[in-house]
Amino acid sequence: MAQAAGRPIVLLHPGARKAAADAAPGRVDRVARFWHAPAMPGAIHTLRYDSPLGPLGLLADAEALVALELPRTFPAAHRSSTPPRAPSVLRRAARQLDEYFAGRRRDFDLPLRADGTEFQRRVWGALSRIPWGETRSYADVARAIGQPTATRAVGLANGRNPLAILVPCHRVIGSDGSLTGFGGGLALKRWLLAHEGVRVAR
Repeated sequence: MAQAAGRPIVLLHPGARKAAADAAPGRVDRVARFWHAPAMPGAIHTLRYDSPLGPLGLLADAEALVALELPRTFPAAHRSSTPPRAPSVLRRAARQLDEYFAGRRRDFDLPLRADGTEFQRRVWGALSRIPWGETRSYADVARAIGQPTATRAVGLANGRNPLAILVPCHRVIGSDGSLTGFGGGLALKRWLLAHEGVRVAR
């Protein structure tokens, strides 16, 4: 189902897509509408999440997460406070991150909404399909979206991913096994990959 560039999109991880399909067998149209649900009007709520990596910022509207900000980009003004009544999706995200960092969760099952171009959304969808404990090169992702010559553009879209960790851009590395860039810094990327049991080049 095509969309105009720049319109918001809900990305569901495999577990959530399967649950939605199981809940309404044969209703592919319903699942598709949820997949492409437009942004809901209203405030964006921020929740500070204290992780082993430092404070993360979880941002959500009433329906879905719209961003996960890493310590480098999470505004200092928000680092010391959390809303007294966070939307349920923020509480769910915090619980699932607890499980992820404790090694008890490998896939996230959360409603996610990311605003980007059609190309960026295709890249982010490919990122969401990289399994725990595995990596892909930028060239692999380019081939996965059917544009094998778009390696550089894939790298740019990877860097624009607003939902780090949840949409695992940290699992994309160089063709030679090098870590390459990461918005949160290479030390954080190395930590995440090591946490998932991936050996990376020094």
